[in-house]
Order: sequence, then structure tokens, then C-alpha cells
Amino acid sequence: MLKKNVIINFVGFLLILEGIFMWVGIPFSLYYNDNDIWVLFFTGLLTSLLGLVLFLSTKNKDKEVRKREGYIVVSIGWIVMSIFGAIPFVIHGSIPSYTDAFFETMSGFTTTGASILNDIESLPHGLLFWRSMTQWLGGMGMIVLSLAILPILGIGGMQLFVAEVPGPTKDKIHPRVRETAVRLWGIYVLLTAAEIVLLYIGGMTFFDAICHSFTTMATGGFSTKQASIAYYQSPFIHYVIIFFMISAGANFTIHYHILHGRFANVKRNEEFKFYITIIFFFAVLIAAVLFFSNYGNLEVSFRDSLFQVVSMITTTGYVTADYEVWGTFLLLLFVLFLFIGGCAGSTGGGIKIVRHLLLFKNSFLELRRLIHPRAVIPVRYNNHSVSQDIISNVLAFFLFYIFIFILGSLVMSLMGLDFMSAIGSVATSLGNVGPAVGSVGPTDNFAHIPSAGKWFLSFLMLLGRLELFTILVISSPAFWKS
Repeated sequence: MLKKNVIINFVGFLLILEGIFMWVGIPFSLYYNDNDIWVLFFTGLLTSLLGLVLFLSTKNKDKEVRKREGYIVVSIGWIVMSIFGAIPFVIHGSIPSYTDAFFETMSGFTTTGASILNDIESLPHGLLFWRSMTQWLGGMGMIVLSLAILPILGIGGMQLFVAEVPGPTKDKIHPRVRETAVRLWGIYVLLTAAEIVLLYIGGMTFFDAICHSFTTMATGGFSTKQASIAYYQSPFIHYVIIFFMISAGANFTIHYHILHGRFANVKRNEEFKFYITIIFFFAVLIAAVLFFSNYGNLEVSFRDSLFQVVSMITTTGYVTADYEVWGTFLLLLFVLFLFIGGCAGSTGGGIKIVRHLLLFKNSFLELRRLIHPRAVIPVRYNNHSVSQDIISNVLAFFLFYIFIFILGSLVMSLMGLDFMSAIGSVATSLGNVGPAVGSVGPTDNFAHIPSAGKWFLSFLMLLGRLELFTILVISSPAFWKS
């Protein structure tokens, strides 16, 4: 039987945390003398109080989290956080439509970066900070943050970790879930702090450096400027953000190994090597096309190429140039990038590098199996045999992903979007990327999408952020049978 008290208790705890985090932007509102101080204060207070009521009302109940409760808590957690996280924008009036505010907030928590704002810089600093904070929290996941705290409260968290952490494998850096969560968040905070310092040195204001560091490490892409990173004409800032986008798109166990001097483990990691290879292969290819097309000098061509490639593959979604005007060949490459994604165990979205790698390996081995039908030829990854269960999981994921993409594109086309805009909006929402192609390209936004379309794309953002199966599992009739 489903343990409703477990779900209510955990959702209450998430709301307490969310309300507290809403207050973090108040000092910036005070410093800049903005008019959103009381909105953030009272919204945060009411959110935390409601969470406290839910938490305390189920405090002494059985709190064992089984798989079913884990899947439901993770799914409901993201929805509830987005429901309450949208309220400050509506009350303040900066986003008067609740549909738009929910879309913006879901885009934040899922680190998609798709926006409906036509004048980002008109928002008061407290709300801008909260907007960036939603991505930073969503990047590593408030579920993982909670796992660092819940054992103190007597709540187990393994099933939540399984449901939340992206990728076909869960590479824990410590056998205990809480210690894993603490170490992951420690690395996340350390990298964020390092980027803040470097961006501030590079000429950003302290406020902009914090906001952009939050959204870079989350691979979210929300900027405090309407022109995104193109606003900053500084090669230093561009290269700093490129470095940290690559870092955020890598498996966080890689950073753990680097910090502990275990470089041999990094060198042996096939996913990381494949990730770096495809980034620089496409960056050099596109830079060459741009350079010989008289786009600019070699450094500018390479920097703009590398920035856009890294931004799309890591699903960050920042832009420094309009890739839609680079020609049909390069535009098709950027459509392809919407389906790649970061590494498993990173803050990046998308299909994930490891799934592509396993799919390629299995496909090539299938040719050998046809030649030698009696031979047992397993897929090997990082010098280990990969079980058939994982291969089946990867194949099923690709099948579901493509099916949902096609179905979603048909739905968006029925809402009046042209072909490129329909496939672009669905691919970028499902992959948690941000900018796409067509009317939702790098110089446009999602404000013109019909209200029904925004709710549908919000659902796709959640579906993509939780890697399809978490949502699909709770949608199946078998899940609800005793």
C-alpha cells in the first residue's frame, strides 16, 4: 500500500527549503533598493509555513522510502516547487500570467533555460536572483540536497537517489547515500565559487557573476541580460564560461577523482574522453567553416564556435552568436546537438553521452554477432562488461525518447507552430537545452507559444529532467497495483 505520509512529509520538507531559499535574494533587493523585498519575504514565509505544517503533521509516521514512494516524491517534488516558485513573479507583476510564470519556473528548476521574458533586465534584482537560484537548485537537484540532510531526521533516501540522479548508472562516490550527496554538493559549491571569482575578475558585477555562475554550473542558461552572454564582449568571460560549462557537463565523479589526484581514473573514463572528443571535433569543424566563410579572424571563429557547441551539447543554452545565420549545414548540426546531452552524473540534460556510446558499441558488435552467431560478445565499457539489462534499458530509452519527440512535435504543430519551430521547441524542452531553431531560436524566446503549448512543454521539461522513466513508470497501471 502506498505510504502517503512519506510523500507528504518529504514534500513538506522541500517546501520549507524552497521558502528559505526565496529569502536569499532579499539582500540584493535591499542593496539595489528594489520593490520586490516584501514579495520575496512573504512568499518565502508562506511557502515555508505550509511546508512546516505538512512536515510536522507526518513527523512521527513511518518514513521508510520504498521505490514507489521514491518515484512519486521526486515527480511531485519538482511540480510542487515550480507551483510555489512561480508565485513571486505573479504577485510582483513582472510575469502577470501564472501560465508564463509556471513555465519560467519549471524551465528554471529543470535547468532548461527556455524563457518567455522579453525584457529580462527590467526585473528587480531579487527576482532575477531567485530565477537564477531555481536553476542552481535544480542543477544538482534539491532531492540530492535533501539526501544530505534527511538521514539526520531519520528519513532514508536510497530510493530517492535512484529516482533523481540522471544517467543509466548511479556512480556513487561513497557507499552511503548521504555522504555521496554531501560530496556532490561540496564539489558543486566549490566550482560555483571559483567561477564567481573569475567572472568578477573578468569585469562582471558581483551580482551578475553570482547569477551566471549559478546558471552555468546548473547547465541552465538563464542570464540577467536579454542578449545572454553576447552582452559581454570579453573573450576572458567567454572562455571562463566555456570551461565551467564543460566542467558542469562532465560526470561529477570526474571532478572528485581530479580533486583527489586520481588522474588515471579520469584517463580511463570512456564517456569523458568521448565527451571531450566530440566537443572539440565539432568546434574545430564549425570554426573552419566560419573562418573560410569570412565570419571573422581565426580566434573569433573558434571562440564563437566552441562557445555555441559547448553550450548546446552540455544543454546550458547560453549564446554569444546567432547560429541560425551560419548556413543550413551548420544549422542542421545544431539541431543534432539538441539530441546529444551531457555526461551521466552531470547537471546536463539530454540523452547523455554514455547512452550514445553504449548504443554505438552495441550496434557495431551486432555486426560481429551476425558473422559469429554462436559467439558471446558483450559490450565493454571502462574495461567492464555491460549487462544486457543496461543495454536493454538504453535501447528502450532511445525508443521512448524518439517516440515522445515525434508525438510532441505533432502536438506543437497542431498548435500552429511551423515545422522547424515545432521540432525545435520539443527537442529543446525534452533535452533541457533552452534555445533551439525557428521561432524559438537563439535570438527569440517562448513568449509567443500558446498557453496550452507552454503547459505541454513544461511537462516535457519535467519528463526530460527526470529521464523519462521516472514519469513513465508512475503513469503505468502496473505501478498502482498492490
